[in-house]
Parts: sequence; C-alpha cells; structure tokens
Amino acid sequence: MKLEKLKFDTNIYNTIRKNIKKYRKEKGLTSAELAELVDLSHDFIRQIESERVAYNFSLETFYKISIALDVTLDMLIEK
Repeated sequence: MKLEKLKFDTNIYNTIRKNIKKYRKEKGLTSAELAELVDLSHDFIRQIESERVAYNFSLETFYKISIALDVTLDMLIEK
C-alpha cells in the first residue's frame, strides 16, 4: 500500500484571517464589536485580520471567534 503525500495549506493563518473578516462583515459586525463579543481588544482583532501583521493566535481565540460569528471551525479554515 502506497501512502499519498498529504497536501497542507501552507498559509492556513492567512486563510483563517480572510474568513474571519468575511464572516464578520456578513454578520454586519465591526472589528470592535467582534472584539467585545470575544473579550479581546479591538487592536488584537485588527491584528488577527491583518495580513501585514501576520499575528498568530491561539486555538481558544479561534474557537471564540467561530462562536461569535456563528460559523463552524471548518468554515474558518476553508480555502
């Protein structure tokens, strides 16, 4: 049996960033409102969404944001 090489999203954080921003806007929230919902600073949310800052975030933050945006974790990692 030959194993196929797995394909990983090498830019997973950028994929998540784009999706957070997309779903936040679809829900009609500002980054400040999202920050308040997940008990984080507005600046931190802006850094998460920024490709220039490229700040990595914890799994807990990822989870809280998915709950606040009413989306699954899968939806946030979709290309």
